[in-house]
Amino acid sequence: MASFVALDFETANNSRDSACALAVVRVDDGRVVEERYRLIRPPTPSFLFTGIHGITWRHVKDEPTFDGAWPHLAELIEGVDFLVAHNAPFDRGVLRACCARYGLAEPQLPWLDTVRAAKKRWGLPRNRLPDVCDHLGIPLKHHDAASDARACALIAVAVGHEHYPG
Repeated sequence: MASFVALDFETANNSRDSACALAVVRVDDGRVVEERYRLIRPPTPSFLFTGIHGITWRHVKDEPTFDGAWPHLAELIEGVDFLVAHNAPFDRGVLRACCARYGLAEPQLPWLDTVRAAKKRWGLPRNRLPDVCDHLGIPLKHHDAASDARACALIAVAVGHEHYPG
């Protein structure tokens, strides 16, 4: 069975490299085996999305920048088959921009977008994270990176291996 990591970023503003929180959840053989969460200090103190996720500059000003936070989180990616995110183009874009800003290598793995996978699997009228979680009975504190990443991991397990990349 596949191993994968679900990721969820929260950003401070419209800049893709403004990650202010990241959670990673590793799944091996259909079970969550480890979860990590980290606040991240973005490149600037400009926060536009505090009303969405509740994170402010005060929360992150003494936290590491992405290049300091990433190595500990990226350990969970070692040996996985693919990465997972709900609305993967967003999270992949944030990861790409943050890696580029700090000169880090972006993981070269396929991605599973659980928005698309859920749409194919269940054909729900809406496939936002709260909608899919409601359908599956998965607890969710939306826009909390740790909760979102865990929910995404559980959705990927529920979708089943026939929808996995590769």
